Amino acid sequence: MDTTAVKKTIKLYFTDFWKGFDACHNVFTETLSRHYTIKMDPNPDYLFFSSFGYDHLNHRDCIKIYFTGENNVPDFNLCDYALGFHFLEFGDRYLRFPVYLLDKEVQRLELERQIDPANALNRKFCNFVYTNNKLSDPIREICFRKLSEYKQVDSGGRLLNNIGAPVPQKLPFIRDYKFTIAFENSCVQGYTTEKMTDPMRVDSLPVYWGNPAVESDFNKAAFVHVNDFATIDAAIAEVIRLDRDDEAYLKQLSQPRFSETGYYQCQLNRLEVFLRAIVEQPLEQARRTAAYGYAQRYFARQKKMAKLLSFKPLSFILR
Repeated sequence: MDTTAVKKTIKLYFTDFWKGFDACHNVFTETLSRHYTIKMDPNPDYLFFSSFGYDHLNHRDCIKIYFTGENNVPDFNLCDYALGFHFLEFGDRYLRFPVYLLDKEVQRLELERQIDPANALNRKFCNFVYTNNKLSDPIREICFRKLSEYKQVDSGGRLLNNIGAPVPQKLPFIRDYKFTIAFENSCVQGYTTEKMTDPMRVDSLPVYWGNPAVESDFNKAAFVHVNDFATIDAAIAEVIRLDRDDEAYLKQLSQPRFSETGYYQCQLNRLEVFLRAIVEQPLEQARRTAAYGYAQRYFARQKKMAKLLSFKPLSFILR
């Protein structure tokens, strides 16, 4: 007799995510598929949406789960649940889940590794890979220019490019450098992106600026934390010191990356608990947004504003 339990079927849909996001293969669907049979349906039970559109406003008869990879705070008037960067407490409605955790390769940062001193030291000095600076704090460009006064910093993106043309792929490019300028577009509590994890993946030491509480996730001994210095000049002096002191550089490069052992799997476990708690409830009980009162007026106003705005995705600007 076959006693295999039949999985509950749930209808999912993804909208308003960035270009290239794979709705069928991502940490959310893969986590849920371990416990449920997933059916992709434009009329879903559970709608995942992000920051790059307004289609989510056309969905009201479902449980709405917002995910942001940007530095905006979730609008809980428009979603039942949310995941993002901020350190928020909002009952069962929110989970802190930074965007770099969507990349499965990040788990490799926890593996033991042996740094080859010859390969690590015999590399070019520093790189800088950004598209533009339209919506970014000016400190990013200031650091590039000041550090370039010491040695050439190779810019491989479209912003301040000095190597002839933008590189086709970031990681193979930054692999050849001792340091990577890893600046977020803004300094926001909790807001750390792939700017940190990309150089770590290829053993280039991040010169990081952004999240002032980055030690909640990452070992501060494993990178240069610009926020900790009184001035940008003081931070640059530390980079220069490490560049000139091979032993100090190798020691810092060899440090564990995360703030705690098993960090990555712990975050995935928390995500699983969060999502299952949503799905295990009857649909109407899982709803957290209000359908009546001022909330109804607020939703209608947001939908009206969306029709008036000409929305252009910002993912190419914000990075």
